[in-house]
Amino acid sequence: MRRFFRIFTFCLGVIAIVGGGAFLIVHPATPLPDHWNPIKPMRISDPVTPLTSWKLSRVGNDPEHCPAVLEDGARFDILSDFRVSDACHIETRVRTTALANVALRSTETRCDTALTTALWLEHGVQPAAQDIFGQRVASIRTQGSYNCRTIGGSSRMSTHATAAAIDVAGFTLADGTRIELLDDWGDGGPKGAFLARVRDASCDWYATTLGPDYNRAHADHFHLQTRGWGLCR
Repeated sequence: MRRFFRIFTFCLGVIAIVGGGAFLIVHPATPLPDHWNPIKPMRISDPVTPLTSWKLSRVGNDPEHCPAVLEDGARFDILSDFRVSDACHIETRVRTTALANVALRSTETRCDTALTTALWLEHGVQPAAQDIFGQRVASIRTQGSYNCRTIGGSSRMSTHATAAAIDVAGFTLADGTRIELLDDWGDGGPKGAFLARVRDASCDWYATTLGPDYNRAHADHFHLQTRGWGLCR
């Protein structure tokens, strides 16, 4: 009887915990912040939590929800999917000229690539710029996203062939100061420190980051891709 009572009490406790958790998640008056609530849509400007990556994975390839999240500080057009072949195509295609209130030249890419870039800009690039220069980044210089080609020196298709990558070559601060990877990487000053910090921050958001430390082919840009095995160089 005592054993039965202990099991019964334990089960009641589990039910209470689960029920309380469900209440916190679904009740309209929940005190749980949206960025901690798994059923609330993510926002680019939300503080980063352990749920952020999970929320990103849920909306990244969703043609309805991804653009809705991307709208936070972005200027873009939703385009129809583009397909040359099974190896070369852009799904959930968008053309963007601003992400997370940062301007860039008109770039066609996947919505999840654009969304990941916006999160990196908001939570990695801008904090670094504020800490080192005391001002925001106004624009980035990209070298494009989609390119139906193989990886240099191999027969493997590049992630650019499906727009799952974007190349970033430089940044312009609010006061017009330009920061270029080709000129400023490893210079020992604030520009070099900024580039190293945003490279490191990109590894929190992208599956693969390749830059000047990787090889000469990346001396003038960061190759940032949403697929890969965690390489960060």
